[in-house]
Amino acid sequence: MYAEDIEGSVAYARVIHAANLLSNEELQAILGGLGKVKAEWEKNEFTIHVEDEDIHSANERRLSELIGDTAKKLHTGRSRNDQTITDTKLWLRRSIDTLSMKVIKVVQVLVDRAEKDKEIIMPGYTHMQRAQPVKWSQWLLSYAWYAKADFERLQEIRMRVNVLPLGSGAIAGNPFQIDRCLLASELNFHGITWNSMHAIGDRDFVAEFLFWSSLTAIHLSRLCEDLIIYSSEEFGFVRFTDQFSTGSSLMPQKRNPDCMELIRGKSGTLLGKCMGFMITLKGIPSTYNKDLQEDKEALFSTFDALDSMLVIVARALETLEVNNRKCAEALTPSMLSTDMVYYLVRKGIPFREAHYLTGKVVVLSESLGVSLSELSLEQLQTVSKCFQKDVKNIWNFASSVEQYKVAGGTSITAMEMQISHLRTWLQQINPV
Repeated sequence: MYAEDIEGSVAYARVIHAANLLSNEELQAILGGLGKVKAEWEKNEFTIHVEDEDIHSANERRLSELIGDTAKKLHTGRSRNDQTITDTKLWLRRSIDTLSMKVIKVVQVLVDRAEKDKEIIMPGYTHMQRAQPVKWSQWLLSYAWYAKADFERLQEIRMRVNVLPLGSGAIAGNPFQIDRCLLASELNFHGITWNSMHAIGDRDFVAEFLFWSSLTAIHLSRLCEDLIIYSSEEFGFVRFTDQFSTGSSLMPQKRNPDCMELIRGKSGTLLGKCMGFMITLKGIPSTYNKDLQEDKEALFSTFDALDSMLVIVARALETLEVNNRKCAEALTPSMLSTDMVYYLVRKGIPFREAHYLTGKVVVLSESLGVSLSELSLEQLQTVSKCFQKDVKNIWNFASSVEQYKVAGGTSITAMEMQISHLRTWLQQINPV
């Protein structure tokens, strides 16, 4: 966090100069010295001393070595309590912007693949049982909507992060009449905190970010779990490229979806980080306590993991191979049972009765050992005379998915509406 600490110190120096606590010469000395300190960090030339307690004291110690006693004026009215939370917010704000772009990329890839593969029909599952035929793209887009919501939640958190605590001092505030609004402007915060005790003890924004990360990771984990299942030989719907699968040390035939499994595993780790920090917060009395430094490890490790997870998911989806034939072979007439219900409804039978009659047809097919589509009209009419010759038209998977034209449905028209909506949204938030 050296860059954030220096950024905050530069702004604070300007503000205490405006409050006549630094002369022009002292301000220029501090700004020049901080520039040299930052350059040393960037060139990996900064030497950390054993007596440096933290990044704040390390930077101030080095500044003193460079410009002398003038450096000691930089901390006037400032506490490490308001300094550390300011640095944390600066770091997290930048990290949120990085993750936001990664989430946008995931949405973009899902939308692109949905448009490319929109002719593919696959079984849709509920309770991990074959339910109804759907477009492969409908499955892809379901996760695009999760990711869109993840992005929007993250922007809401960013708003709460982007409130300046600097100027709150250790607990009671700053006695030197500094202009905190000017300070906020210098650091691109949209507002300031209004209670010094709340400001220095607040880590709700950290908890919110950790929760957001956990929820986003859970969405990624569910996507990965689907792909792990779909890539198995029992399904065979998808195949990962060699970049995102590995072989076995013993079994030459294996193609293990390791990247997906690692993401699934990491999602549990991130949830643990969130819960651990929440438990830390639970027992802390008001204002600053040393326990709060636990936020750094949780933030840094969570960001690193999620940043990698989003990159891997986006790239794996871009290169994923979909087996149209396997998807089609997994479709069975029983998945059109609901279509039979709808057929009877269109004949004027109330839905509940139509559902009951179709259940009897299913029992009949099972008792005869044939599929639903193999039942003759005469056999169907033993259940209901409403079955006519046109019943044969329901045994068509392409026609089945195309009936769901309502917004949100799995027909080509409905999916194109989704794609158009998502592309418009992507253009609005990322117009480049």
